[in-house]
Amino acid sequence: MKVALGKPTMPPHAVGPNHLRGTEKFQKAAHHELDNVTKRRNLNYATTTIRVKRQGAVDELDDWQDLRTAGSTIKQDVAARMPELLEEFERNVTARGGHVHWARDSKEANEIIARLVEETGEKNVVKIKSMATQEIALNEELEKRGIHAQETDLAELIVQLGEDFPSHILVPAIHRNRSEIRDIFVAKMPNTDDTLTDDPQELAEAARVYLREQFMKAKVAISGVNFGVAETGTVSIVESEGNGRMCLTLPETLITVMGIEKLLPKYEDFGVFLQLLPRSSTAERMNPYTSLWTGVTEGDGPKNFHIVLLDNGRTAAMSNEIGREALKCIRCSACLNVCPVYERAGGHSYGSTYPGPIGAILTPQLTGIESTDDPNGTLPFASSLCGRCDEVCPVRIPITDILLELRHQKVKNETPFLESKAFGTISLLWGKPKLWNRAVRMVALGRLLGGFNGEIETMPPPISGWTEYRDVAVPPKKSFRQWWDTDEAQELLAKAREEGIPSREGAPDVDDYLTTPEEFEK
Repeated sequence: MKVALGKPTMPPHAVGPNHLRGTEKFQKAAHHELDNVTKRRNLNYATTTIRVKRQGAVDELDDWQDLRTAGSTIKQDVAARMPELLEEFERNVTARGGHVHWARDSKEANEIIARLVEETGEKNVVKIKSMATQEIALNEELEKRGIHAQETDLAELIVQLGEDFPSHILVPAIHRNRSEIRDIFVAKMPNTDDTLTDDPQELAEAARVYLREQFMKAKVAISGVNFGVAETGTVSIVESEGNGRMCLTLPETLITVMGIEKLLPKYEDFGVFLQLLPRSSTAERMNPYTSLWTGVTEGDGPKNFHIVLLDNGRTAAMSNEIGREALKCIRCSACLNVCPVYERAGGHSYGSTYPGPIGAILTPQLTGIESTDDPNGTLPFASSLCGRCDEVCPVRIPITDILLELRHQKVKNETPFLESKAFGTISLLWGKPKLWNRAVRMVALGRLLGGFNGEIETMPPPISGWTEYRDVAVPPKKSFRQWWDTDEAQELLAKAREEGIPSREGAPDVDDYLTTPEEFEK
């Protein structure tokens, strides 16, 4: 007897309430952000400062590239053995008095967390900065049940009080300057008044006074996870302010939300990532606060520990051989700080908890692309493919490769009419050298668009979007092929052959690449 098993189904994408999909396509959202001069100035100053400091911290280590390779290898091992490592992690957490809950999506995760809080009878909880809880819109879902979640990270507090949305992975309020923060504190923080200035020390002290009261009365805390160790069931939080330590030690109940990709196989793997993460994120040799806990300990810390293992589209991302590399991310934000697109468009343009290059490759995989009008379908195109993100990623995520793969998938499934016709024309020209040469020679006519200043300020659709915020230099008088046929080019070529060009040992000689005009045409 034959039994029809049917076709295997794809793992589910992220469903339920979340902050993974904006209301506008990236290009349109970026238009709004580009018009905000203050925000662009804030972003430029902040990202420049962070990436300069990061580079200095990285340059101190002779074995930085080896550390990157080690981190990448460990994360690849996790992806290859995810089921068995998750089960090992659950066994070890449970053996040490913790409780493990599995959540397929944000809806299940929010229901589990809300139920656990309600069982305590509390209506107020304190929170450690967490991308996972932001991803599942936890604060909003708890508010619907009459539970207030108080952010304790300074930047998250600024965002929460300002009724704003985070724009950066590491510094959620990076788009705000001191004056704006001062105004938010005066308007929303109970212990402040108009005498408060925008001096950083005064702002920090005002936050301390406010948060100290929240810490002392909190019975329940909610956290995310930087790393979880399968071998021991240990969970880790790294931070710079100390608010996390207060949340992890004072409350009676601790609820932790952990994306399933945050696993490390062995305890000794901490040694790699506690070097990679601080230097890549905050440019510190070591983060000021590293908290590690394993289950519950009598007389020390919370009496009840719950951890929610969150999928929410991560298994779906695993199904793509190239795309799964995005799950190696350790949330350092180094790729955001070097990205020219992020620096100008800002984090809000991405419409997701995860902005920047990592968001452009992670978000569409978590959510899937629902339709041709899905804003997340535009995120893989929010990049110049300059490759700077690849160079700084501490776990060697091939971000540009994944961007190209996602672009390929989108074009494969949905090719815009005008785009297909345009590339069809280009393909025709490339297949006919004579036509292509004529087309190239006609490009020089574009010099007429530049007027007297040598720059093209406005171009017709569909490329008008490019010149809306930037000028384009006029084409040269001659194409490369035209210049190649000139006496000047041949004189330079002869001189290069005569003098030679120094090359690295083992590298091909320059003569291997020098050709005659006839050979070049072939």
